[in-house]
Formats: sequence, C-alpha cells, structure tokens
Amino acid sequence: MAKYSINDLDLRGERVFIRVDFNVPIKSGVVTDDTRITSSMPTIQRALDQGATVVLASHMGRPKGKPNPEFSLKPVADRLSTLLHRAVVFATDCVGEPARKAVAEAQQGSHVVLLENVRFHPGEEKNDPAFAASLAELADVYVNDAFGAAHRAHASVVGMVAAFSSADFQAPSPRAAGHSTPRAAVGLLMEKELQFLSIALGNPERPFVAVIGGAKVSDKIDVIESMLSRVDRLLIGGAMAYTFFKALGMPVGRSLVEDDKQDAARSILEHAKARGVVLQLPVDHVVADRMDASAATEILKVGDSAIGDRMGLDIGPESARLYAGLLADAKTVVWNGPMGVFEVPQFAKGTLAVAMAVANVQGTTIIGGGDSVAAINAAGVADKMTHISTGGGASLEFLGGIELPGVAALPDKP
Repeated sequence: MAKYSINDLDLRGERVFIRVDFNVPIKSGVVTDDTRITSSMPTIQRALDQGATVVLASHMGRPKGKPNPEFSLKPVADRLSTLLHRAVVFATDCVGEPARKAVAEAQQGSHVVLLENVRFHPGEEKNDPAFAASLAELADVYVNDAFGAAHRAHASVVGMVAAFSSADFQAPSPRAAGHSTPRAAVGLLMEKELQFLSIALGNPERPFVAVIGGAKVSDKIDVIESMLSRVDRLLIGGAMAYTFFKALGMPVGRSLVEDDKQDAARSILEHAKARGVVLQLPVDHVVADRMDASAATEILKVGDSAIGDRMGLDIGPESARLYAGLLADAKTVVWNGPMGVFEVPQFAKGTLAVAMAVANVQGTTIIGGGDSVAAINAAGVADKMTHISTGGGASLEFLGGIELPGVAALPDKP
C-alpha cells in the first residue's frame, strides 16, 4: 500500500518534524562521511521551499539512554549548515525548554533546527508515549525520512505517528488544526527506498538475480527464504558459504561456520532445488592462516582438503568469473553483503569483481548493506547503480518480507 508523501502535504507556514538518519561517522568533531546527510537534503529542501520551519531529529550511536558528548549531533549541525548555505539552530536537547527555544529561534530566521540525539533519553528506544508526545509538541506535521531506522519501533519512528494521530494532539498552529490531509507522511528518501525495494518484492524484470554475502547465515535466513520464492538465481558468498559447505560434508578448516545453522543451510538448498532456483556457491576460494594483509594466501578448489587448519577469506577468481556470467543477462539484481573479508585488500578481490559485474548489468540494480556500498565506491561504479540503499538492516528486513514498524505506522493512501 502506498504511503502519503511529503509531496502530498501543504507545508506553508508549518513546523515540520523530519525524522532523519544522521548517524554518520565523526572524527575529532568533524563529519567524515556526509552521505546520509546529503541523502535527506531533497526532503529538507522541499519543506524549506514551501516556507516551512524544519525541525530535524536523529539518533547517533548507542549512548544507552543518557547524554554522552561522544554521540552529540553538534558536528552534524555544523556540516548541515555548510550544505544548506544557511544557519542551523542546534538544540542542546531534543525535548523541553531547550528544544522549544531552538524551534522558536529557527522560526524567526534560519527556519532549520537540529535537535540533540534522541537516544540521549531512554524513552526513545522504549517507544515511550510520553516522550513521543514531547517530541510531537514541537511541530504541526511529521515526516519520516529515516529509512535506516524504519525497522526500529522507537518513539521518534513509530510513537510520534500515534501522537500526531491522537485526538488529544493539539497542533501548535491554527492552520495545522484545520488540515484535511494527514499530519504524517514519508520523505523523499524513504519514498525512493520503498519504491525500489518494492520492485524486488513485486514484479521484477527477469532474470532476477540476488547476491547475498556476509558472515552469518543466521543474519539473512529470512532474506534468503523470501528471495527463493522470487529470484531465478541466488549467488552466495562470504563466510556464510562455509556453513553450507560444512552442511554438504566438505572440509572447511578454521573458516567461520555456524554449526547450529547447518540444518537451515540444507533446508535452503532443498527449497532452491524444489523451486527451480539456481543457487550458486563458490567453486574456489582464497585461503590463509589468518585475517591479515601479511598472511600467505593460496587459491584452492572448494572441498580441497589442502585447506588444513586454514580458513577461507574470499571467493576465488573462478568463482568471480562464474558469478559475473550468472549476472551478465540479469534484468534485476539485489546485492547485500561482501564476498570475503573486504576490509583487508588481499581478500577484497572477489567483492570488487562482483561490484564490477553488477555495474555492467543492463537493468535495475539495488545495493544494500554497508560493505556492499563500500565495495561499489571502492570500485568506482556507484554512479552505475540504479539504487543504493541507506539502510542495511532495514533493507534486509524489508527484502525478508518483514513489515517495518516505521513504515507500517504511517497512514496509507486511499
């Protein structure tokens, strides 16, 4: 079901509370990667262009429900001001008098306020109604543009929607009180995420190929099972492949294996066969005695007992060529997770090869997950992807057929 969008709302003169995902890396008080900030700029600019006062809220890290300077959003306010070419009022708290004062100041001039980390209050992660109501007091309209947090049932993601929908909610402005349209909607980034990820869940062009990597089968069982009913081919890489290999009785040395997930791996293989899905595991791999750039490596066929007590840390060149061939004629591709220990250069070749293969696909390519995004950036092919998801965990759950609380809470369009 389609959700109301910020484009459906008349925001003239309104206070618009936009939940963003500004959980960005910071070093020595400076934002080192502003991708998540720039991703929400179209939504922020849309509200500003309509003459709204924009109230931005986000989490940062895991401060465990209490203030911690290490996780302050003040450096984000500075970076946002540079990007917007206007002053950004920073509120030293996300609720109470500091927040109200900051919003009033923003109304008089800059029209943008960034609240301090919502996770500085325990009520955020507990989805406390009273805390959600305190946040809702700051605005007339709620917009969720934080796809990366949509799988969290937190106060600023779910509880606020209920607060804005409550009969007890008193809109600060008389104009907002007379609105006939909903007071809650998705932002442009969230709308784009749902649009492209829904392609994979709906009626994708075929052949439809999913590439799933990463360390653990347990993290992606739901995604794999969900994909088996939709894809034509499923390519598996990363450490999770070794749980499959062990389930098939192959030697895996000291490779990472989830012994309690071998039955799940066998079940996935059986389901793929029953559904006529090509499930491809690596056929060769790069092995070493440790995850270290100085470690001696060897390329072996999968199943070769010469692995001894070493571990597999990347797919081999034959696997990379095989995967490229299986991707060559794809019309829809979803990729989540690396093919090896991507952070160590000599174990990154398989992941980079897959990045190049996906870039050459003449169709819709959807990338989710931090390591996959890092890989396409390292390969210099980010501009060749159709959509790069900003939410690794949220995109995984969505593709696994799991309803996202932050999306479900928002009103449906008739």
